[in-house]
Amino acid sequence: MKIHRFPLGSLFANGYLVYDESHKAFFVDPGGDPDDVIAAIEGNSLQLEWILLTHGHADHVGGVNALAERFNCPVAIHKDDARMLIDPSKNLSIFTGDVVKVDHEVKLLSDGDEIKVGDLLVRVIHTPGHTPGSVCFLVIHGEEMALFSGDTLFALSVGRTDLPGGDFDALEASLKKLEGLPDDLRVLPGHGPETILGRERQNNPFWPRKER
Repeated sequence: MKIHRFPLGSLFANGYLVYDESHKAFFVDPGGDPDDVIAAIEGNSLQLEWILLTHGHADHVGGVNALAERFNCPVAIHKDDARMLIDPSKNLSIFTGDVVKVDHEVKLLSDGDEIKVGDLLVRVIHTPGHTPGSVCFLVIHGEEMALFSGDTLFALSVGRTDLPGGDFDALEASLKKLEGLPDDLRVLPGHGPETILGRERQNNPFWPRKER
């Protein structure tokens, strides 16, 4: 499994290009102008099969239209965030002066859904809290795994819950859903550096602690 990170948009949200040996690819969270992403896809002779969205905020979806139109590929988001793609007040772009509306056909995801991309299996984990429809994507390739955590989990932090639709209690419950995953699991967040899950369990001040 190959993973390339692209800081995109005015907030430099992390977007990720992921592909396997067969050159089948998907992209997570195109948050801004995707020219560099397009160059990487075409330069590596990749077939982009999906655009996957961890949630509906504008800084994660701002480049969806351009990328989807270029490669004629489907877009997927959790059903609870779908409205955000067509409502600039809900995706918050109305407050930035650069209004974002996704006009591409969208597949609605639910917890536990799986998407196959070549030899890659993408499993949807519904992790509300930052937004009602926030998800993490667990990607499995043989014995290799990676978690694309969006704005649910960052290195030593979590996504903010003071925006419309945010809910800290829900976010804490979402983190508990990740408990069964291995300590050495790569975590690729929507902002900031990569981490591993065991480090977050031990050191992240927002990780839910078991009652003593």
